[in-house]
Amino acid sequence: MRVAAGVVSLCLAGSLSAGFSRNQQKDKQKVENKQSVLTFVKSDTLPPAPGYSQAAVVTRGRLIYIAGQVALDHSGQLVGAGDFRVQVKQTFENLKAALAANGATFDNVVKLNSYFLDIKQVPAFREVRDQYVNVTNPPVSTAVEVRRLVRDEWLIEIEAIAVVPE
Repeated sequence: MRVAAGVVSLCLAGSLSAGFSRNQQKDKQKVENKQSVLTFVKSDTLPPAPGYSQAAVVTRGRLIYIAGQVALDHSGQLVGAGDFRVQVKQTFENLKAALAANGATFDNVVKLNSYFLDIKQVPAFREVRDQYVNVTNPPVSTAVEVRRLVRDEWLIEIEAIAVVPE
């Protein structure tokens, strides 16, 4: 009888341990899945991509589309008239506020579209941008020179797409 009770106890302990191990594996998979919600891709088969990723793969999450932001403060006044770097900083601060209002940060940004009046300003743009985005895995980006923006005093407009894991 004691032997039978001992065997039953060992079997029960083994099945509990196996169940615990399976649960640990499921938890580990959940962590890995949360980390793999977004993957930034740079490929050796494409031309070099200095300062941006060539693709972003989103497996799931909540998408946030942020309309083009410009260098206006919260009261609608222009910040940095004629100063490209100051306008870029204010624009990124506006993007930061829009992200925060939707439960996101720049770590969640997968795509930036930037519209420049003067594309030669890209180096100054990147200096400011790199203070905000993850430079190890920078977002997919598009930079376009345009003839003009809606208001003559605007020097840049930037829109973003972010993904927040669920």
